[in-house]
Amino acid sequence: MLDLNNMRRSDFYYELPQELIAQTPIEPRNASRMLCLDKKRGLVTHDRFYNLCDHLKKGDLLVLNDSRVLPARIYGETEDTRSFIEFLLVEQRGNLEWEILCRPGKKARVGRRFVFGGGLLKAEITEVLDDGNRIAGFELGGGTNFFAALDEIGQMPLPPYITEKLKDKERYQTVYSNEVGSSAAPTAGLHFTRQQLREIEDMGVNIAYVTLHVGLGTFRPVKEDRVLDHKMHREHFELPKRTAELINETKKNGGRVIAVGTTSCRTLESAAAFYGEIKPCDGYTEIFIYPGFEFKVLDGLITNFHLPESTLIMLVSAFAGYENVMDTYRIAVEERYRFFSFGDSMLIL
Repeated sequence: MLDLNNMRRSDFYYELPQELIAQTPIEPRNASRMLCLDKKRGLVTHDRFYNLCDHLKKGDLLVLNDSRVLPARIYGETEDTRSFIEFLLVEQRGNLEWEILCRPGKKARVGRRFVFGGGLLKAEITEVLDDGNRIAGFELGGGTNFFAALDEIGQMPLPPYITEKLKDKERYQTVYSNEVGSSAAPTAGLHFTRQQLREIEDMGVNIAYVTLHVGLGTFRPVKEDRVLDHKMHREHFELPKRTAELINETKKNGGRVIAVGTTSCRTLESAAAFYGEIKPCDGYTEIFIYPGFEFKVLDGLITNFHLPESTLIMLVSAFAGYENVMDTYRIAVEERYRFFSFGDSMLIL
């Protein structure tokens, strides 16, 4: 039995063979396996993602995160000595001002200038933050659009557990990605194809969108032994008017609100926690969802399989029940499911 007042990081550990960490996306997108968990009965069944419609009902609502990943890793050189530098864009602070991670950090002192893409972008370090991150001011060298330049010269900031090079940058984007700003993909949505989304709507299931820009903190391990001592990273979210209306309408009519991904879940539950209801809003959230959390919005969750001891497996355990989730992960390992960002899917209803 899990002690809710004294949860330990190790409570969320499970053994995962290295070969089960998916290194490349499966084709087509919706051909992945889908483990289905009935959270009330603890019953596990197995299916394929392209059969998702079989598990949905007319009047249900899927809520998707439409954030788009920045190709935020750029390689360049110092303007004076022409030596190597790597920037990873973390958060936009102004029009052409960004908080960044960089290596080697010793080269990135205040006032140092850098060149990327043969001059397509230039940057100068303006501040060194307490945590070692830098603030960099960028200049456009060969164009008029910063994000177009990033698309040309940037690389996707794939998670550290993915070691193979991504051949097509769009495979680390959902087909409905729209709002640029994430440092990592909302990976639960990578399984959808455009045709499947049309089929879902055709059967009478509504689709709504929120935006939560996924930060690099999503990969930050929980270092504190006691779970309640962990501090969550901050992420920006937006819940539009139309989405709020659809959620409230679905609840009123007895339908199910099913979040696609932990980011959509965090957006919905943040809004409900802030305001006591679902209404249009935007802001920053540091919500930490772990067992004992009382969900106010979610009836279902589509997610991938998450890292041991991560805040994401804690969130899933809060929604589906700790014992259910740890047993389900054991089954997923035994059944050789593919894990993490490019891995298989899990449907919890």
